[in-house]
Amino acid sequence: MKNIDVLNTLYVGIDVGSQTNAVYATDFYEEKTFKCTVDNNQPGAEMLVQKIAAFMKDKHFTGLVIAMESTSVYSTHIASFLSTTGFLVPFNQKVYCLNPKTTNAYKKTFIAEGKSDPGDAFSLADFARVGKIKSEPWRGSQYLAIQRLTRHRLHLIEAIAREKNYMLSNIYLKFSELAVIDDDRRPFSDRYGATSSAVLTEFLTTEDTASMPLPDLTAFVNQKGRGRFADPEATAKLLQQAAQNSYRLDKCACEPITLSLASSFNCLRAFEKEVKAVDKAILQTIKGFNTHEYQCFTSIPGIGPVFAAGVLSEIGTIKAFKSHEALAKYAGIIWPPNESGKFKADDKRLSKQGNAYLRYYLIEAANSVKNHLPDYKDFYSKKYAEASTHKHKRALALTSRKLIRLIFGLLDKNQLYTTPISGENIT
Repeated sequence: MKNIDVLNTLYVGIDVGSQTNAVYATDFYEEKTFKCTVDNNQPGAEMLVQKIAAFMKDKHFTGLVIAMESTSVYSTHIASFLSTTGFLVPFNQKVYCLNPKTTNAYKKTFIAEGKSDPGDAFSLADFARVGKIKSEPWRGSQYLAIQRLTRHRLHLIEAIAREKNYMLSNIYLKFSELAVIDDDRRPFSDRYGATSSAVLTEFLTTEDTASMPLPDLTAFVNQKGRGRFADPEATAKLLQQAAQNSYRLDKCACEPITLSLASSFNCLRAFEKEVKAVDKAILQTIKGFNTHEYQCFTSIPGIGPVFAAGVLSEIGTIKAFKSHEALAKYAGIIWPPNESGKFKADDKRLSKQGNAYLRYYLIEAANSVKNHLPDYKDFYSKKYAEASTHKHKRALALTSRKLIRLIFGLLDKNQLYTTPISGENIT
């Protein structure tokens, strides 16, 4: 909180609930206070504004700081209303939605206070009063709009991953070799693709695939693959070999499992269609959004509008972070020390205690950037070779940490990415 006249500011803490909001307000010296409880709805918010405005006029306050915790969606409406209402504009209101992990630690310092809504509201007001707030004020509806889209996109991506994991057991039952065969002998690179879908749903049994004449199977593969296979006959041979080596499923189970697989493939197609629709909406919404930082972000090779939107919607502005270490900590891409006495573990676990949405988009961005920038590709390969377990995940997490330094540097200095001179460190 910068440029605030602390002695003439009213500090308001709001403990947000699904039905009611508990409110506590105090001045810097804790001499002028009031508390109340209002409904968490439009009439309740309007009543709260009237109470705050009347109290401020009566006590001659000139500034207003309102603090609440980010409580799922329940804090969204009240934060938006308080940050935009004209009744509080004369007091230059600043509304903050705080990370509960930050405020919970502060609440524990009030030993005598029990768990209660007024007590929580009091601790939030005091958190603001002593200058503990380091984040940026509530950013309004534009950030909310893009954030809901990018978070929904992740929801769809996770739904696709869950469906694929669920399908794998049915694929094994129907066509065992297709589920477990090594990559070099697998007929399709994507077992969830269109050709694999046709094989698993249009043939009732693996015996039908194994006994089909090779020219007919080759034509089938070429048709379902839309001519994209370089050598459809070789693919058909691999498919037929896999079918011959697969277990034979009892005929009474063939039709139910085939129906289950067809249903799962329909779900995947529906989810993938929705992801494309959300991506299109993100592209439309991101226009004019934090223009300078967006342009800096997308100047990095491999980072497009969707990844940029995912990161910027969570951080708001890079000015909210004093260093790239702070940004990495907020995303949970740090490795806390694992030691006791003289023991120091070589294997440190990723924290994952920060913003999960931000962490996802940063890691996905790093995965894309390493395919476009040689320096990042080499760094990823080096870390991949050094890891003993979970090689890809570990290397990608470390690459994303390297990317955070680059992102922070560009956004903080308001610079576009330029190809580095040979030997120059681009982070």
